[in-house]
Amino acid sequence: MPLPEPYRLSPVPAGRLDDVLRLDTWAFPTERSVEALRALPSPLSWGRTYGVSREGDASHLAGFHATYPLRAYPVPGAEVACGWLTWVGVHPGHRRRGILRAMMEHHFADCLTHGEAISGLMAAETPIYGRFGYGMAAPQLTLTIPRGAALRAVPGAAELDVELEEWDAAAHGDVVARIHRDYARVPAGLGRPGWATRETPQLRAARDADPASFRGGKEALRLLLVRDRSGTAIGYATFRRAISWERAGAEGTVHVREAVALTPAAAHRMWSVLLDLDLTSRVQVSNLPVDDPIVSLLVDIRQALPDFQDNSWIRILDLPAALGQRRYAADVDVVLEVSDAMLPANAGRWRVRAEAWAEAEVTSTEAEPGLVLDIRELGAAHLGATSLASLAQAGLVEVRSPEALRTASAAWTWPVAAGANWIF
Repeated sequence: MPLPEPYRLSPVPAGRLDDVLRLDTWAFPTERSVEALRALPSPLSWGRTYGVSREGDASHLAGFHATYPLRAYPVPGAEVACGWLTWVGVHPGHRRRGILRAMMEHHFADCLTHGEAISGLMAAETPIYGRFGYGMAAPQLTLTIPRGAALRAVPGAAELDVELEEWDAAAHGDVVARIHRDYARVPAGLGRPGWATRETPQLRAARDADPASFRGGKEALRLLLVRDRSGTAIGYATFRRAISWERAGAEGTVHVREAVALTPAAAHRMWSVLLDLDLTSRVQVSNLPVDDPIVSLLVDIRQALPDFQDNSWIRILDLPAALGQRRYAADVDVVLEVSDAMLPANAGRWRVRAEAWAEAEVTSTEAEPGLVLDIRELGAAHLGATSLASLAQAGLVEVRSPEALRTASAAWTWPVAAGANWIF
């Protein structure tokens, strides 16, 4: 869909950061000024940033979108190139003119040019992106855990050392980045699909920053490190506390930003400390994969008031490449009939053949399909967290062959739940 007259889409260089921030404050209301936002490290990868403006008025952006060029995005059994869509916004004075759709089409074409067979995003508004072929591929969990909540015992946890420090990006950034990156491959041989890491220098700098204006009345960022007997850091948590003094005494909350551990013992040691900080009553943590170790460690999960929400959305841009890159948890030989209104090259019948834990051979075919589905549902299943059988039960996958549903559902799933623990 071309942009309507007199709009034009063009690259936006780093020198136009103020224009981007000005549009961003219109699209995503905030109490922070453009001047305050300008002082923060920008996560954007300039060169993959694009804006829409009226011809002859390039300084005022009517729309903007950007891509994080991820090159090691975890999918089941592999790490692949992914064009992560971000900073999508349309000025409220320019809505309902086809600008968003034109930007989405441009993003798809740009990703394909860069060899990215999939696109991902985290949705500010969930109803928007399904109509562009994105499927909700990973849920997330939020917990509010009472202080002192009982944990199941894990051998070796008590032998690990814990350090509590004030966050210092220069001193701690590398070790935290290393643990976060390594967790994408835990458990060995499986890994966690969707566990995106801070691949670009810009993403790393933005995540490492601790601007006072973003603390929301809480303390400066704190760091908990777990070390093994050799002194190697094998787990970390970043957190802030907030305290209010009530008639009965202190009422405090530990707001956990990230909690990542490479071993079961490290996870137990980390959480046992977070759940026993003085002057606090609870620990709040969001963006957890639904099978995060704390879920199994808690003796009483009900006390933690679990709440679920969507996390990562995936759009398949090059179907044979995307399905050929990931691995499959069971043998499969199935014909899919796929519809794709925006990328016709994906539409048609595709035979997917793979042995368990191996990549697939994906070929066009005229054979009768076992399953009929839209590209959105295929994206929802791509990280292994949403089963094709569940989509069929919801009426979103047409089953022509029960055997095809049985084998494909087993093959497309993954033993480790997909998820990312930060919003980007």
